[in-house]
Amino acid sequence: MNRFDDAGKLILRLTVGLLMLSHGLHKLINGIDGISALIATNGWPSLLAYGVYIGEIVAPVLIILGVLTRPAALIVVVNMILAVYLAHSHQLFQLTKTGGWFLELQAFFLFGALCVALLGAGKFSLAGPRGRFN
Repeated sequence: MNRFDDAGKLILRLTVGLLMLSHGLHKLINGIDGISALIATNGWPSLLAYGVYIGEIVAPVLIILGVLTRPAALIVVVNMILAVYLAHSHQLFQLTKTGGWFLELQAFFLFGALCVALLGAGKFSLAGPRGRFN
């Protein structure tokens, strides 16, 4: 194993976790009425909107700490798949005015979290290098 692998895992965990957490904190402060409406529009119970707090606050904190990292990262992956389906599916094949993909941020969170789930936390985590599900 390369001596920089664990440092790379830490940087990836902190990047995905902190950036996703900022979205969760925004929802915690401003509410989730918009998400509840999107969920209800799709015929699902609006109570499911509270799952956003798990996907955007609890899971990112676990990723940052390196505790239950793989399951937490998979929660973020599911969270992002649902976000794209519910709120962004109409932008799937659109580009921005500067030529970027409209869903770059969502793709970053989805695939960054998938990488964290596949790689694990590494040795720079509260779970340690051999911690369960790190």
